[in-house]
Amino acid sequence: MKTWKIADIGKFFTNSFRAMLKGEFLLRLNVGRYFIHIAYTFLLFGLIIWTSLMIETTMSKVEKNKAVLKELEIVHSQKVFEVVNISRRSSVEELLEGMGSKVTEPDKPASVVKK
Repeated sequence: MKTWKIADIGKFFTNSFRAMLKGEFLLRLNVGRYFIHIAYTFLLFGLIIWTSLMIETTMSKVEKNKAVLKELEIVHSQKVFEVVNISRRSSVEELLEGMGSKVTEPDKPASVVKK
């Protein structure tokens, strides 16, 4: 039985590292028959990483759009408030008088002209 030395372990790691650099590591481990499975696994990992990046991009766009939507809701509520204030009869009369218009609120109801 052979005893292991620390130098043997270092030699094993250097040989393994050189094999990885040369692209012979899997062949030295005699896993050539599993090459298709290994390639398929790397393909699946690549697809998972790509999908997660796309999801992350989409989620960041959603967060930005939520912030924009909140700002637009605030602007919309301000505009609605302004329209409601302007549409009151008293404020319309004041605006018309301030502009020098002779238009006033009708004194009697409108009459319907028949054909």
